[in-house]
Formats: sequence, structure tokens, C-alpha cells
Amino acid sequence: MTEQKTVVLGVTGCIAAYKACEVLRGLQKAGYQVKVIMTKHATEFVGPTTFHALSQFPVGVEMFDEAGDPVPHITRAKEADLFLIAPATANMIAKLAHGIADDLLSSTALACTAPLMIAPAMNEHMWHDTATQDNMRTLRARGVQVVGPATGYLACGDHGDGKLAEVDEIVAAACEALERQLDLAGKNVVITAGPTYEAIDPVRFIGNRSSGKSGYALAREAQLRGAKVTLVAGPTSLEDPYGIEVRHVTSANEMLEATREPFAAADIAIFTAAVADFRPESVAEGKIKKGGKDRLELELVPNPDILKTLAADKGDTFVVGYAAETQNVLQYAKGKLVSKNADLIVANDVSGTLGFGSADNKVWLVSQEGVVELDVMSKEALASAILDAIMDTIDATR
Repeated sequence: MTEQKTVVLGVTGCIAAYKACEVLRGLQKAGYQVKVIMTKHATEFVGPTTFHALSQFPVGVEMFDEAGDPVPHITRAKEADLFLIAPATANMIAKLAHGIADDLLSSTALACTAPLMIAPAMNEHMWHDTATQDNMRTLRARGVQVVGPATGYLACGDHGDGKLAEVDEIVAAACEALERQLDLAGKNVVITAGPTYEAIDPVRFIGNRSSGKSGYALAREAQLRGAKVTLVAGPTSLEDPYGIEVRHVTSANEMLEATREPFAAADIAIFTAAVADFRPESVAEGKIKKGGKDRLELELVPNPDILKTLAADKGDTFVVGYAAETQNVLQYAKGKLVSKNADLIVANDVSGTLGFGSADNKVWLVSQEGVVELDVMSKEALASAILDAIMDTIDATR
């Protein structure tokens, strides 16, 4: 019989703390045992007795209030298969981001090696404050999974971002994390991401609007599934994912050379980068001055096709390419599947609001078996769906 998994549920001082009771119940119905840690401020909204009655386990509040256990933060940290903080206030998010451990909950989080998931809840101005957003970027880069927040009516009477995500959404995300298979354990995965910049002179370049979000999401998801990941990234504003080797490049030629070595050892290679098709034939040594000119002519030459070049000698490596198109999306994707010797093409239409720079995307998965259309979803959810498709294809050919 499989041992029952444990969720350590952290509850912080927020009006949404009462919804943590529903989260607890949802996790229990899904078959998990739940042990609760509360901040002292959380007890102003819901009493520890409520969580004790629901969970059937003592509730931790103070660092040294558990008889017979001088280090409860270590004990609970070791028990967790998932550490879920719902709701997570701006204060707790700041503590997590900066490693502050001044109460039982933050100390346990710092000591815990299990996956960490947070469901933020706060006023919209607190959520959008630069400090909070900086802290969120830090946590996401470390692999912390984030659920929400939602948009709606807030406790203060405002309407905006910062509302705790729906209970069902939090429970579903937690269950998915708990049941995530380490199906990539022992595998090497290389991913290219972002744009390339091709220099015109020391200050100007040819580039595109790719943000790198899709590639970074894939890198984090592959790591969570147990893979050793190498991320070759063009210029982006994204923070390096914690624990992943990131090779920073600028141009297409640099990306090709940086990808050769990890590709040779890769079990799976995913080329999400939006590589510039052309580059200036020559780069001016100094900034090109307008100097009364009415026009400037640039001679462009083709860049190397990184996907095609490396996939030509792919061996047993499973190769995935991306096709960002503005028209005839599936037609071009099917052509690339063959011409670039890929096993799968992820196609998307970037002519509208989805695609480059957006949080969500809609794609089609094109392979020799046919075309699978996926719904619009976040790039994080999409990363999971793409890796599922890759593993399903690999398993089917064994």
C-alpha cells in the first residue's frame, strides 16, 4: 500500500485565512493528510482549534510550543511532500524571498526541501508594488509554484488583482504537484529560449519581440520532473531559474555554438528560441550617424538554422521545434517538421495578442501522427502539456 502523502499547509494573517479550511478539506478528500502551521497573526482570523479539529493533528504556531519537540520547524519540514502556503501575505512572500526565518512558518519553509507552492492574497496595490513583484520574480526563479492571485472584490472593498485563487484551483494545483511523475529523472534536456540580437553597429541591432517565457517555463517544468536542464538563452529580462545551468548568448551564431555541446548529450532538445533569420553582412565599428542621409541600406545575410543544423545529426535525441507564424500556421509547421528533421513542432499564431511577451498561449502540436490542438493556457501549464506529449510519444515508440 502506498504511504499517504503529507501536505504542510501554512496559513498567514489575511482575511482569506478562513478559506484555508476549505483547502484543507479539499486536500483530505483527494487522499492526503494535512498538517497546519499558522502565523500568530493568522490566529486573529481563524483559531488553531478549528484546524486541529479538521486535520486531527496539532497545529503549530509558536517556535517552541510543542511539548517534547525542541525543533518543530525541522520535524514538520521533513514530513512535507508539499509545502503549501495559502493564503500567502506580502509579508510572508518577502520573508520567503529573502530567507528571513523569524517565526515557525517561515523557519519551516526555509528548512523544507519539498516543493513549495504559494497562493498570494492581498490588496491590489500591495500586490502590484515593486517590492512584491521583485520578490515574486525571485521566488519564481527559484522554482516556487504560484497559484493566483485572482481578480475580484477584495476585503477592503476595492476591485482588482490580489484576491486568493479559488479553492478548487489551489487544491488542483497542489494535487498535480504531489502526483507529478519524475518521468524525466536521469535525462538531459537542452532548451533554447528568447530572441537573438544581430548587431548593426555598437548600439543598434536586428531582433524580435520574444520574451523567452515559454522556454524558461519549459526549463523549470523539466527540472521539476527530474531532468538535468541546460538553458541557452538569448537576451531576456527573466531571472535565471534556480538550479538550472543557463548559457547566455546574444547572436544566432553564439546560440548555435553554445548549444552544440549540450545537444550532443541530450535526450530531449527543445528549440523555443526565436532566432533572427538574417544578420547584417558587416557590423559598423562605430555608431552609424544620420549625417543628412535620407535612407540607410543594410546588406543582410542568412543566419545559421540552429534547429536544422543540429537535428541533421540528432541520433536518438528527441527534437522539438517551434513555429511562430502569422499566417498559414499549420502548413508551415508541417513543412518544418520534415525539412528540419524534427520529431515535434509546436506551432502558434503570433499575429494577435497571444505569443510573444504574453502570459498565455495557444498552440498546435504537429507530429507525424497528426495535429493536436491545445486550449489557451498559461505558458507554465503549456510547458507541462508539451512535456507530457513528448513523453507519451517517446513511450509509444519504445
